[in-house]
Amino acid sequence: MTSPIWHPFTQHGLGEPIPLVSHAQGAAIHTVDGRRIIDAISSWWVTTHGHGHPRIMAAIAEQAARLDQIIFAGWTHEPAETVARELVAITPAPLTRVFFSDSGSTSVEVALKMALGHFANRGEARHRILVLEHSYHGDTIGAMSVGARGVFNRAYAPLLFDVETLPFPATGREQATIDALEAACRDDTPAALIVEPLLSGAGGMLIYPPATLRAMRDLCTRHGVLFIADEVMTGWGRTGTLFACDQAGVVPDLMCLSKGLTGGAMPLAVTLATNAIFDSHWSEDRARMFFHSSSYTANPIACAAAAANLAIWRDEPVLDRVADLERRQRTHLAALASHPAVHGARQLGTVTALELGDGTSRYLSDLAPRLLAFFHDRDILLRPLGNTIYVMPPYCIDDADLGLIYGAIAEALDRFG
Repeated sequence: MTSPIWHPFTQHGLGEPIPLVSHAQGAAIHTVDGRRIIDAISSWWVTTHGHGHPRIMAAIAEQAARLDQIIFAGWTHEPAETVARELVAITPAPLTRVFFSDSGSTSVEVALKMALGHFANRGEARHRILVLEHSYHGDTIGAMSVGARGVFNRAYAPLLFDVETLPFPATGREQATIDALEAACRDDTPAALIVEPLLSGAGGMLIYPPATLRAMRDLCTRHGVLFIADEVMTGWGRTGTLFACDQAGVVPDLMCLSKGLTGGAMPLAVTLATNAIFDSHWSEDRARMFFHSSSYTANPIACAAAAANLAIWRDEPVLDRVADLERRQRTHLAALASHPAVHGARQLGTVTALELGDGTSRYLSDLAPRLLAFFHDRDILLRPLGNTIYVMPPYCIDDADLGLIYGAIAEALDRFG
């Protein structure tokens, strides 16, 4: 029987196989036909500790038996209160307010609306948003607007608002980014700059140094421009520290978190804000409240999963596991870097990436579907970004599975290089 499902980021006209998954555990996904698939990209970057982590699963089951859902406008519950308190405790002091939502894209929408509302409520006419070249912040309208224009959003161009794009701070071009930001802030003070700190994900796993992130933050502070850190993908240890901003000693005005917030077990997101942004919306005038919500804001079951994840980070040596995975991957990447088909081999924390071909990352490269099928046939979940192959596994992955991943990449380099 043909499935009625319309899958995301899937061109059904290509007839690519869509496996039926039965269960998952640790770093592996299992299908109904008996295959064991190594999850080399953490199921789209969300699964941090591994599938089916017992502490998170137990928290979900316990909460489901107690309180499944409650309106969050004017009500609260203990799982949300726990998550909010824990997040404020582990993030830098100026981030004192926690707004819940349900996806990374939505957390970005919230941050943008908070930034614009902040200045509107203060009577300041600031509407411009600054973004980095190659950025990707999600697929809702606001998130697409602050992302790179191209194949992801070309059909929806009439819906998108204008932004000002700064050049990506590639190696050797960092100063051009800083100069462009300074000019943008000087000419007509914008409302906010939004960045993926240190690592541009869907834009091709592009890396830039902490010093550049620090310089951008300093410029925003000097000009009173709000600094939004989209840590949806980079947070929760992916870049080697709890948050990527930590490596630059940067504290944003707004921080977006999702994906690993629940260890990847449940959909949940938050936008953390400073008191100054909260206070600009605080009033006895109901027209100045922050107008945003969804039916499932701070769902209790999802919050219970997040609370369990935060407990894991508090009680267990997660960053030691991250450092170990970083070290093991560095060895594998070094073995591939000298291959004649490899360009731009790079690593940041637990993320490695390389280009197969001429060194240019092209999302619609003809290689992409062939690489996808190649890895699929070898029971490995790798989903190249065009001709950019990247690895972002759960922190629990063992040496055997990691070796199979990089062995398959080496074989692909020989086959397609």
